[in-house]
Amino acid sequence: MERNMRDPQQMRTQNAQPLPEQAVILAAQEAARTRANQQAQTARDTSAEAALLAARAHELLQKYRAGKASLDARVVENDQWYRLRNWEHINRSENPGDPEPVSAWLLNCLANKHADAMDNYPEPVVLPREAGDQADAQILSAVLPVILEQCGFEQTYSDMWWRKLKSGTGVLGAFWNPAKNGGLGDVDIRCIDILNLFWEPGVTDIQDSQGVFHVELRDNDNLLRQYPQLDGRLSTPTAEIAQYVHDDTIDTAGKSAVVDWYYKRGSVLHYAKIVNDVVLYSSEGDAEYAQRGFYDHGKYPFVFDTLFPCEGAPAGFGYLDVCKDAQIYIDKLDQVILKNAIMAGRPRWFVRQDGIVNEQEYADWARDFVHYQGTGNPEEHIRPIEVAPLDGSVITVRNNKIDEMKETSGNRDFSQGGTSSGVTAASAIAALQEAGSKLSRDMIKSGYRAFQQVCYLVLELIRQFYDEPRSFRIVGEQGAIQYIQYSNARIRQQAPGMEFGMQIPGRVPVFDLQIRAQKSNAFSTLAQNELAKEFYGLGFFNPQLSDQALACLEMMTFDGKDRVVQRITQNGTLYQQILVMQQQMAQMAAIIDAQNGTNLSGARGGDQSAREQTNPPSDAQGAGGAVQTNPLGDLAANQSGLSTAAQRRAQNSAAPRG
Repeated sequence: MERNMRDPQQMRTQNAQPLPEQAVILAAQEAARTRANQQAQTARDTSAEAALLAARAHELLQKYRAGKASLDARVVENDQWYRLRNWEHINRSENPGDPEPVSAWLLNCLANKHADAMDNYPEPVVLPREAGDQADAQILSAVLPVILEQCGFEQTYSDMWWRKLKSGTGVLGAFWNPAKNGGLGDVDIRCIDILNLFWEPGVTDIQDSQGVFHVELRDNDNLLRQYPQLDGRLSTPTAEIAQYVHDDTIDTAGKSAVVDWYYKRGSVLHYAKIVNDVVLYSSEGDAEYAQRGFYDHGKYPFVFDTLFPCEGAPAGFGYLDVCKDAQIYIDKLDQVILKNAIMAGRPRWFVRQDGIVNEQEYADWARDFVHYQGTGNPEEHIRPIEVAPLDGSVITVRNNKIDEMKETSGNRDFSQGGTSSGVTAASAIAALQEAGSKLSRDMIKSGYRAFQQVCYLVLELIRQFYDEPRSFRIVGEQGAIQYIQYSNARIRQQAPGMEFGMQIPGRVPVFDLQIRAQKSNAFSTLAQNELAKEFYGLGFFNPQLSDQALACLEMMTFDGKDRVVQRITQNGTLYQQILVMQQQMAQMAAIIDAQNGTNLSGARGGDQSAREQTNPPSDAQGAGGAVQTNPLGDLAANQSGLSTAAQRRAQNSAAPRG
């Protein structure tokens, strides 16, 4: 009886316990509510972090833009000067009828500097720091030019040089574009407009800036198609950039400013894309890049190529700023000269109020007769206005200003192929060209240093992103076309290991870069060909003279010297091997003659004498005489070594020294 009696409270507790299936369902619902709350909290936190990030970016951008206002104004004004619109920035005459001539002396200076830069278009050569990386260095030396060509770098390099000469600073950017090659991604090199770039005021090196902004106006419709979350938030752009003065009317009402913000957290580089305070992407919020950074090299992807540097700023000034003052007075003096010429060429007349001469008939040169009234002298009633001739000092000052611009820019007549009276000797012309090209060599050398930094960034992008093999068509030895596949398998950081019981960090292959000119200059190419023919004429490739040729080459410096030394050394080694074989054949012939009673030794000696009589050593092959040819390859009259050397120096005067 007691066994069947139960506590009512205990019975209610047991009835309250859910079934096992119900417990599972309740637990799942509770977990779902927890996850939803966590996701909502995470979304709120992320939204708050994004708002703080956008506010911080907007604050820094306004500060950087205010500090760069004077530079932007100078860049816009220099672009007007480049377009030959300098009278808009010169104090004009109060007489609206005065001529406003525009001479292109300054533009000619910029064009010649640009031509010198493109004549020495750079080419990278990758050098390993360890012997085990030699194979990768050779492949990268062939692959890097292909990547540059695929990016259209020659046009990019040309655009950068025009901006460098105009504003004093050219900017190149090396980025990873994941949309290239059908989504496989590849390196993207672009010329950056300095008006679209903003950095911390007061820094000299762009890498020392707290952050770097790149701002670009893009069409709202395109932004909405790419980023639907921007719907309703593209009405008022929050960033402004300076604009050039264009010939066309450009409407920016339907555009928004896309801000690319690069900033550093210690040595880690992060990146954020912001449009109208909306954060479209942040590497700090991306799990893949939150710790390692957006780019592994940790540098801003911008390289500044400055012509004339300024303290406290990564941007400098260019030849247009230097020569602007001389161009102003050249144009003003041209205005005076032309106005005087127009006044002298268009006669004007004094006419009395009560004159007797018919003015209409007098002004009409188609009439043979001009009537006048009365009996007086008509010359007393009308006489020409005499214009005083221009003083010769005006022409002298104008020519002096032109010479001043040439001297200041180093754009002398000799650097353009012209000569002055009395200078006819080849050595004198070459010496003047050599002296006049120092500025061009220094300018091109600074461009090579900036190009070297761009190539380092490209190498690091290859190390980070080339996970999949890429196919390249390269030019191999002897000009043969080769197809290779390359990835970052051997150049990325290797896994750490153990040596002698100690943890060894992972090794990262390190490469050096050497920049050289591609010899696109026709005169430099001709000089190189003439040097090769001169070597041939002096017998440098004669195996019998290999020791003398190598001794001479040790004292010489020219492009491709290593390959010439290697070929001459191979010729000498092959010649020594042939001599040894000939001695062995002579010994074998003597043994055979002794055994068989033949005369192979005598027959062999007769054949060798016949060959020597048939093919005697020519002057070019052994005697050391030089074969002189003109640029077309025809035989030319013998020239002195001094004249030939002067001609070669003149042809290579603008090439930077290694």
